[in-house]
Amino acid sequence: MTTSNQLATDNADLLAWLEGISSKYGLKLDTIEKASADAGFREYFRIEGKDGRTFVVMNAARDSAESFSAFRKIDALMCDEAKLNAPEIFEADEARRFMLLSDLGRKTYLDVLNEENATELMDRATTALVEWQKISRPHVLPAYDRDVLLREINLFPEWYVSRHRGVTWTEEERKWWDMSVNAILERNCREALVFVHRDFMPRNLMVANGLPGILDFQDALYGPVSYDIASLLRDAFISWGEPFVLDTTIRYWEKARKANIPVPSDFSVFYQDLEFMGVQRHLKILGIFARLHYRDGKSRYLEDTPRFIEYVRKTSQRYIQLSPLKHLIDNLEGSNTKFGYTF
Repeated sequence: MTTSNQLATDNADLLAWLEGISSKYGLKLDTIEKASADAGFREYFRIEGKDGRTFVVMNAARDSAESFSAFRKIDALMCDEAKLNAPEIFEADEARRFMLLSDLGRKTYLDVLNEENATELMDRATTALVEWQKISRPHVLPAYDRDVLLREINLFPEWYVSRHRGVTWTEEERKWWDMSVNAILERNCREALVFVHRDFMPRNLMVANGLPGILDFQDALYGPVSYDIASLLRDAFISWGEPFVLDTTIRYWEKARKANIPVPSDFSVFYQDLEFMGVQRHLKILGIFARLHYRDGKSRYLEDTPRFIEYVRKTSQRYIQLSPLKHLIDNLEGSNTKFGYTF
């Protein structure tokens, strides 16, 4: 356990803030412990209150003011409009970027998913996703447009190919990359637009009675309708067999259609949209994981890069438009499969 004495050196301001609100919530400062840290610049702590209740404390002092404000805005959308199980904000200090939040539990979907419970838990997750998408409308969240998608996908050549693999593409390989990017983004940008969580994956879903608790939503945008289901089923930390992916996607698509979410009426069209959206996300994440290692000193993410290489390889094999991408991946990584599916 991280005690208040241990925290004092690096978190003196946070502890002083908690002490100032402790009487209101019965906070026991000597119970504070590290809960988690994410790939960004936020830290989370858990602390006990009166009657055995626990709270989560967010320290976003190293994060941007824009991200902190976005968290509050999107939390209100999720809790008040979509009626989802997102954290309740009890206290927020805008200047120092501290928050006291409700505790959604200790176990994520990633902690408990197995072959026996996967169908039920993922069904709850897709129900929550549809509820989130139902409240979508323009001019509320920033646009997840071509410029943003392009900036993201270009993290792959900058950080994964050049920095991590130490490879400089030939002129021909650069043309293959440009062809691939144009094919991917052309498909992405044809999709209908909804609210997009952007990290709707098992690590950010908390086990609960009913719909899952939802975390890490401060980067939400208004963008392609297939993005969040692609995040859920093509995750950084767990892999699924194709039959399960197909079945879960169909179940989501049927719910979305009934809720008037603007998914294509032809499931095969939607599934192809999801595949191309997944490739954009996979390439982005490969770049992000390399950047986390080299820029931010967070190396544990690199061990999951083979999963994403295989995602990209498998999808690029299925579509002629992505054959240049397949050649790039084979040149970069070799043609042997390096990663098997968990389920």
